[in-house]
Amino acid sequence: MHDGSVDALDRDSLREEGEFRLTSPMPKYYQVKERIARQIAQEIWMPGMLIPSEAELGQEFQVSRITIRRAISDLIHEGKLYTIQGKGTFVARPKLPERFVHRAFGIYEDLRRQGVSLHTQIVRQQLIPATPEIASRLGLSAGEEVMDLVRVRSVEDEKLLVSTTHIPRALCPDLHTIDLSSTSLYHVLQTRYGLKIARGVRSLEAVAAGQWEARQLDIALGSPLLLLDSIAYLADGRAFEYSRTFHRGDRARVEVEFTPSQDEW
Repeated sequence: MHDGSVDALDRDSLREEGEFRLTSPMPKYYQVKERIARQIAQEIWMPGMLIPSEAELGQEFQVSRITIRRAISDLIHEGKLYTIQGKGTFVARPKLPERFVHRAFGIYEDLRRQGVSLHTQIVRQQLIPATPEIASRLGLSAGEEVMDLVRVRSVEDEKLLVSTTHIPRALCPDLHTIDLSSTSLYHVLQTRYGLKIARGVRSLEAVAAGQWEARQLDIALGSPLLLLDSIAYLADGRAFEYSRTFHRGDRARVEVEFTPSQDEW
């Protein structure tokens, strides 16, 4: 996190690409919003920086505070800025995408491809009897042994998500004894046990953090979360992994990749 505020030099750069065009057909608040968003995208205004006050920005752009407030409100809604009561408005860290794609892969591999360093904390890794819900998701009988794995994933010491994963012990008898803190679970499943995902089913819903999620992620009770439910299947149709992942709503966005069929064109 970068501490500090935007200095005069940074504010002057708001006008580097030309004077603010009061005669533009675009609404004034939108012009302000786009100029600030460009400063953030170009990392002229870095994450954690305190931006100028509404009065200062109004003077810079020669617009009313109402116009500035509208632009800032939109940027907060988009996750580019955030406010701390009594302190001001700050530049937010970029959100990390969760890609909803045809292919299924682990978040460890996905973020590695994006150049993001992910830290994994193992909260729990043990064998348990499958509850009726877990058994129904995995096509097991209640009471059959499954590995119960709970992991908290962080980037730069900031906790972003907590996941609970269940895998039938019959498919990987000693998985509960393997250190999964620094390697991809899917990589271990494929290389050690020959388990390769043939297809997966995912669902996404917005939820509020309960006591357990708030404690694991160090966030306030009731904070917005994205809950991703996922079941992975083998080529023979057997379910071999059931996971529930809670993503912090203020630090994640969902991307959807699709290929339209001929009927959709």
